[in-house]
Amino acid sequence: MKHTIIDASQLELNDKVVAIKRVSKTVKGGRTMRFSALVVVGDGNGHVGAGLGKAGEVPEAIRKGKEAAVKNMVTVPIDENNSIPHDLIGKFGSAAVLLKRAPEGTGIIAGGPARAVVELAGIKNIRTKSLGSNNKTNVVLATIEGLTQIKTPEEVAKLRGKSVEEILG
Repeated sequence: MKHTIIDASQLELNDKVVAIKRVSKTVKGGRTMRFSALVVVGDGNGHVGAGLGKAGEVPEAIRKGKEAAVKNMVTVPIDENNSIPHDLIGKFGSAAVLLKRAPEGTGIIAGGPARAVVELAGIKNIRTKSLGSNNKTNVVLATIEGLTQIKTPEEVAKLRGKSVEEILG
């Protein structure tokens, strides 16, 4: 995964808790219970990240998850009708998320975990379908992986040595 380093200090970040799980570790004296929180953060303007936090208390786990998410921020190209420039499939582990561009007025058509990511990335019109695994963590990471693979028409034109008009037809 290619991640561009983003200085998160000057971004207005919103966060969304996607999942909170109670996890346990079996030790000699019984089980120790902890909480695992999956948090997605984004500025609604092309920057989004996800993180996992674990702690003995729920608020602490959420805080740690938020910190981890800020460290893993990625930049997402958004086109003129607040969608993505092209369709693609993002994969992570056994989870795959199909991301399809959509015209203005479509809205966000996405399941829970993928919806959190595209909303916080600032995408307003998109269709998604979760394929394969339903594990929330992997679906979120597959969505982010897909969003990092998006290329703008300018990037594609530069790679192929053509003009943007030739690429868009």
